[in-house]
Amino acid sequence: MSKIVKLKKGFDIKLVGKAEKQLVDFQQAQTFAVKPTDFIGMGRPKVLVAEGDLVKAGTPILFDRKSEKVMYVSPVSGEVVEIKRGEKRKLLEIKILADSQIAYEQFNKFSDADILSASRGQIVEQLTKGGAWPQLIQRPYGIVADPADEPKAIFISGFDTHPLAPDLGFTLQGQERFFQAGIDILKKLTSGKVHLNLKDAAENAPLFTNAKGVQINKFSGAHPAGNVGVQIHHIDPINKGDIAWTITPYGVSQIGKLFLEGVFDASKIIAVTGSEAKRTGYVKTYSGACVDKLVAGNTQSDNVRVVSGNVLTGEKILRDGYLGYYHNQITILPEGDYFEFMGWAKPTADKLSYHRALGLFSFLSPNKEFALDTNTRGEERAFVQTGIFESVTPMDIYPVYLLKAIMAEDYDEMEELGIFEVIEEDLALCEFVDVSKHPVQQILRKGIELIQYS
Repeated sequence: MSKIVKLKKGFDIKLVGKAEKQLVDFQQAQTFAVKPTDFIGMGRPKVLVAEGDLVKAGTPILFDRKSEKVMYVSPVSGEVVEIKRGEKRKLLEIKILADSQIAYEQFNKFSDADILSASRGQIVEQLTKGGAWPQLIQRPYGIVADPADEPKAIFISGFDTHPLAPDLGFTLQGQERFFQAGIDILKKLTSGKVHLNLKDAAENAPLFTNAKGVQINKFSGAHPAGNVGVQIHHIDPINKGDIAWTITPYGVSQIGKLFLEGVFDASKIIAVTGSEAKRTGYVKTYSGACVDKLVAGNTQSDNVRVVSGNVLTGEKILRDGYLGYYHNQITILPEGDYFEFMGWAKPTADKLSYHRALGLFSFLSPNKEFALDTNTRGEERAFVQTGIFESVTPMDIYPVYLLKAIMAEDYDEMEELGIFEVIEEDLALCEFVDVSKHPVQQILRKGIELIQYS
């Protein structure tokens, strides 16, 4: 039965620089990269290409020795120009100089009838060989799903409440047939339900509302209402021993196209956002694109930070860095590399704060958009137990006690306090509101790895 969930906890971070719903004409990137660091838990990647090799979109680039079936493939056709390694020869990037016209590897084509009659084994084989399998993420742990597992359910969040997040209906316009095919394929992978979670009391894209074969649930509330982990918690919580899978709407569409057209299509529409961007809007590119063409000449000043993804969970990259595999926006912010003496105590309404204290009066203008920089305005200190974490976490867990259990490496407490239900994005807002300036997401990942490998 469909659910309607009204969340009372959370906080929307309203920033200047939201992308207008229009395609902006930026020059296309010339190089693209596959980054093993985008795939949490990938331990021993095996490279399948060498510098100078020619590849097509969909050509296998690498695999993880822990799951050799799952291929990580090239997003474009062209020449492998660099295999970049770091300390101890850790694989960082495989860079590809793209052709002007993309050529594709050909995989099996399925008709709508073929999809409905296909076995689970056929579905898994096409997904793993065709490069779309990494779109499936396992909960707990937030890692790429294991093809040998069968999840109790699959969850899709049809809206994003992160700061400056793109409109998913706009980025997937024209993908209705592929999205529905993707839904039909996902149903083959679980004996449970496929849940599609939408925003309540809002106009959702026909792509979502017309989807068949899914259970549609509605959510209302501030961020993190759009986080699939929060949604799972209120629909079918994950207990010890449970496995659920999640996937983005973009991933669903990509899977559908792999089956219906027999190609791995990494094209995507991403949002260029942030207060330091001269031009914001939506851009059509490919997964792993170099962002240099989107940043060069498009910043209000030279001292900016470029983030692949959103400001809460995204990754800081260079001006010629690469878009993350799971990211659908870049954000350009003022760099906060300065010292402001007693800045936290100066009365002002221009600094956003969740706390109604310290002379910060942003709460008096709830609809105001702020141009924030990256300055943390403080250093890490002892935990202050204020109940603030709980007020922005719409889940039946105690974040402060969970984090302390992780720091103490108390495995039993971690399990009892809900570590199986969360990954970094679910507690990222705690890091934003934390007066003690702890790296909450980093601590949580340490705890997840302790549990995962124990």
